[in-house]
Amino acid sequence: MSADVLRSDNPIYRRRLRWHRIGIFLSVVAMALGLTALLWILAVLLINGLGAVDLHMFTHTTPAPGSEGGGLMNAIVGSLLMVGVATAISTPIGIFAGVYLAEYGEESRFAQVTRFVTDIMLSAPSIVIGLFVYAIYVANTKHFSGWAGSFAIALIAIPVVVRTTDNMLALVPNSLREAAFALGAPRWKVATLVRLRAVRAGVMTGVLLAVARISGETAPLLFTALNNQFFNADMNAPMANLPVVIFQFAMSPYDNWRELAWGGALLITFSVLGLNIISRVLVRSGKNNG
Repeated sequence: MSADVLRSDNPIYRRRLRWHRIGIFLSVVAMALGLTALLWILAVLLINGLGAVDLHMFTHTTPAPGSEGGGLMNAIVGSLLMVGVATAISTPIGIFAGVYLAEYGEESRFAQVTRFVTDIMLSAPSIVIGLFVYAIYVANTKHFSGWAGSFAIALIAIPVVVRTTDNMLALVPNSLREAAFALGAPRWKVATLVRLRAVRAGVMTGVLLAVARISGETAPLLFTALNNQFFNADMNAPMANLPVVIFQFAMSPYDNWRELAWGGALLITFSVLGLNIISRVLVRSGKNNG
């Protein structure tokens, strides 16, 4: 008698097979629901926002209330400046903190506390971080500014980079570290030139995911950068940014503003989608090279 026949006559096997099929079916249904919601969102954004995407959106500033035309140039430039500064702040801090946690996380109580605080910051509401920066920076300087907005979103990006770097370094085989130590390399060189280099694609993925995370943050910027109807490249003054402009324009009574809000939402969504695709490509290329 074959093994297949024996398994088909076994009631335990049939029960487990039934539950297995139910689990697969529910997983497929959940995946289909998620993809349907994602495609629905993208379709609505394309239908409502594609008409607002033109050259004027990138070359004109936000229009005055009740006026026609205009664009989002000041908001786009403001967002690029603040996200760029936040990335420049969070990337080195996050990477070196992640290296420290990976090297000393099991030996130092301070490293364990750092990992715990990082996990808390990952789940902290962004509006709380915005209020924190408002209290310690904006309230003391007596004005909103692009610097304050950059600091707020940098605090959101740092934990993402830290945890990604820490997790990536944990994947490096111990044999690679032991070989470097056997050659007489000091610990700091093993950590930075051996382990970190081995997972550079994964670390860059973490940086890109952090940029994608902070690109659409609205609440922290409401309390820090505020907004500016006019073009402004001075980081020490209130600065326009896409998330806040979308928030304000989407609730306005003006059709022109609402159309620009859809265009800005489409721009942010596809920018974040592009960053996620690039991060996936980097991870895949890193695995192939490894």
